[in-house]
Amino acid sequence: MPTTVHPIYRSVVNTIVQHQGIQLALVDYDTQGGHIDPASLPADPGDITALVIPQPNFFGALEDVDALTDWAHAHNALVIGVVNPTAMALITPPGEWGNGAGADIVCGEGQPLGAPLSSGGPYFGFMCCAQKHVRQMPGRIIGRTDDIEGKTGYVLTLQAREQHIRRSKATSNICTNQGLLTTAATIYLSLVGPEGLYQTAEHSHANTQKLVEKLCAIEGVEEIFNRPCFHETVLRLPKPASEVLSALDAEGILGGFDLSQAYPELGNAILVCATETKTDDDLEQYAIALRNVLA
Repeated sequence: MPTTVHPIYRSVVNTIVQHQGIQLALVDYDTQGGHIDPASLPADPGDITALVIPQPNFFGALEDVDALTDWAHAHNALVIGVVNPTAMALITPPGEWGNGAGADIVCGEGQPLGAPLSSGGPYFGFMCCAQKHVRQMPGRIIGRTDDIEGKTGYVLTLQAREQHIRRSKATSNICTNQGLLTTAATIYLSLVGPEGLYQTAEHSHANTQKLVEKLCAIEGVEEIFNRPCFHETVLRLPKPASEVLSALDAEGILGGFDLSQAYPELGNAILVCATETKTDDDLEQYAIALRNVLA
């Protein structure tokens, strides 16, 4: 489990597996790039079951997914991708990671796909896998087919009967709220299409680059990692992050995420993000406010 995976994700996973005889062996990140250096992985990892690969990672940096995937498969381990769905419109999708084998399991947060931020939720997650693992998936699988008139139809291809007859051992949960959100995401994706999703990702990346350029022009503010990123990046501030973010909040700006608790070794660091919704005026307003706060 790389330390570049979202710290809350890691905490939740540890809560689930700690009494199941499963150990999470943490893999530290490269201090220059903020990513997992494939060369730092052991030549003999021992009894390893899977390698988790975030893309982009919690710092916003892009991982060397091909090298990491090949390393895991070379040691007969599964590859579990944790991805931003919008970023997948720009970068290599998990099914193509490595030497063609791709990731075995992929999951992520579906909120970017048209779900509003509505005070923290509800949101929905997504999970998919390679064909050989499909019977281990929770829930139901709907397949597309053609009816006798040649029209497209959808059928219940797979449903675990244990949901009804072995409830205590079932692998799925009933999630009506998630059904509403996935319907919204389906509508969103249908409206924007592949080209629209690509443009959304492209604008998000461009806005982040603009924001970082404006903020790093302020004395004492610097980008910590030199790795290519998507729409988040880590900045170091000349003052305590919590104080700066509180002052920005008073100006009506959500300045970012304080990294001091999850990653104290980074010092006064914040994680900043910009999406396609931000205008040039928004970015300039942030830069002016941060300059005033630090002054």
